[in-house]
Amino acid sequence: MSTLADQTIAALRSGHDELAAFVRDLGPEDLVRPSGASEWQVSQVLSHLGSGAEIGLAALTAALDGAPAPDGEFNRKVWARWDAMPPAEHASGFLEANQRLVEAYEALDPTTRAELRIDLGFLPEPVDVATSARFRLSEFALHQWDVEVGFNPYATVTPAAVPLLLDQTGGMLAWTGRPDALGGRQATLALRLSEPDQAYGLRLAERIELTEVPQNPDGELVIPAEAWLRLAVGRLGERYTPEGVRVTGPFSLDDLRKVFPGF
Repeated sequence: MSTLADQTIAALRSGHDELAAFVRDLGPEDLVRPSGASEWQVSQVLSHLGSGAEIGLAALTAALDGAPAPDGEFNRKVWARWDAMPPAEHASGFLEANQRLVEAYEALDPTTRAELRIDLGFLPEPVDVATSARFRLSEFALHQWDVEVGFNPYATVTPAAVPLLLDQTGGMLAWTGRPDALGGRQATLALRLSEPDQAYGLRLAERIELTEVPQNPDGELVIPAEAWLRLAVGRLGERYTPEGVRVTGPFSLDDLRKVFPGF
């Protein structure tokens, strides 16, 4: 039976193969085009993914070896080295670094996938392989969108990643949401997703969080699941909003964009 770790590692592989094929066709001018990340060009997104792959592989290797996890100084040196690369090296380096990370996850046997604990350096305690891989998948899938939307405004988050990331979104809202943008207003919306169909409550107050679907919601947000993932991290600008997104109640879609402005 396929486990969550198996499914997530498979999604990391398919995402890598998709983005790698796309990146190999990019020319020098393509690499300096604006991306979906507001302050980065395409090559800088690839740099971020490449350096993240290198740091993630170091954490995974340390866990396998029973060694201490890489520290902040290690990370800073990795980021500095990648920041100094020209755009073409960002692209080629991403292809190599992310391939190595995905291969390392794929090489884990079933027992290791179930029992290994990985210190990611930014959480209170080590996590299992499924959680570690899902953190990487969240980062990878959204930045894959950042790259692709620079060339296609109708790009979506790769479908293989979407159902695996939905349950993780709730834990991000306290970090990505900005309650001050509500201007003191409060509401709980029924959040109704499609592809896949899921429903939650979205509480918008001093704390922004997902809840059970309320019996008497103050309004409703109807949205494709992949677009919800993007809204939660500030990637649902008007140009990138699919048809069929609907908001009722005290908040407009523009209000929600202000609540989730991105990083």
